[in-house]
Order: sequence, then C-alpha cells, then structure tokens
Amino acid sequence: MDDIRELYQQVIIDHGRNPRNFGHLEGCTHRKDGFNPLCGDKLTLCLKLQGDLIVEAKFEGEGCAISTASASLMTQAVKSLTIAQAEALFAAFQHMAVQGNPSPEVLAQLGKLSVLRGVCAFPARVKCATLAWHTLEAALRGNAEPVSTE
Repeated sequence: MDDIRELYQQVIIDHGRNPRNFGHLEGCTHRKDGFNPLCGDKLTLCLKLQGDLIVEAKFEGEGCAISTASASLMTQAVKSLTIAQAEALFAAFQHMAVQGNPSPEVLAQLGKLSVLRGVCAFPARVKCATLAWHTLEAALRGNAEPVSTE
C-alpha cells in the first residue's frame, strides 16, 4: 500500500509542478473563473466546444499542488468528451473527493483522476481538488457568476 501512496503522491507532485494544458486558449467558447478563498487557489478555465463535444481545455492561474494537479488531470480527462460525459465524470469525481471509498466501477471511470481520492480525509483539501471541477460545471452550464468554494 505504501508503494501506491508514493505513486499517487508522485503523480500529484508532477502535475502540480508541471501542469498539462496550462496556458491561454485562443478561440475558447466557454470561459469561467474560479476561486478558493480558503487556500488562495485561483484559476481561469477555458474550453473550446464544437457542438456538445469538448475539443480543447486549458487553464491559467495559481494554486496549491492539489488544486493545480486536479486542474491538470481534469483538462486531460475531459478532452474529447461530450458535455453529458464530462458532467458524469464531474459527479463521479465529486463523490470520490467528498465521500471517499469509490466503487471499483467509479475508480475505473475516473482512471488517473483517482490519485486524488485521498483528499476526502482532509476537508479543507476537498475544496482545492474540486475547484477546477466546479468551474468546469459552471462553464458548461453557462453560469454567469465566478465560482467560489465558499
């Protein structure tokens, strides 16, 4: 079990230090700002949709390693998903982060995102891990107000 925890920590550190899909997205069709006042995480999520298909996802901002890793992993995971698929992935991720102990089916659905399952033991860190996801949900639904974890 220690080897698995170490692997999870390495993935989070890697994505925290070298986030994928970080930077400006030209021609984005959906843009949303998110803020976690508890930790100071701030991000802007940009999506490019063609119909209901997410063809590109990038983010900008700054935050703790968990927030940045979660945004990095999320932007990788949602590319090539439909809005409905991304919303289902959000629900699975939210359940895992808040409730913990996801079923084997949910773990399979989440894939690499499951490295963040340990945040459920640290309630303040749940907000860090879910900020990008709440921002994604608001962007897809067209909510006008910025996302805050408060």
